[in-house]
Amino acid sequence: MPKMKTDSGAKKRIKITGTGKLRRRKAFRGHLMEKKSSVRARRLGRETDIAPGQEKNVKKLMGL
Repeated sequence: MPKMKTDSGAKKRIKITGTGKLRRRKAFRGHLMEKKSSVRARRLGRETDIAPGQEKNVKKLMGL
């Protein structure tokens, strides 16, 4: 049986921490930043964990 390939879109967007957690960037930071408040922009700039309901699917994409 062939090896499972990592989804190339997922590997660009998701990081795996040392403890095995999955981290992602938040959406809505790409453009139209002028109208968003500084507080909101800083909040969107931080990484966050992947939702528990999505973890199984994302791990499959990452080849874990």
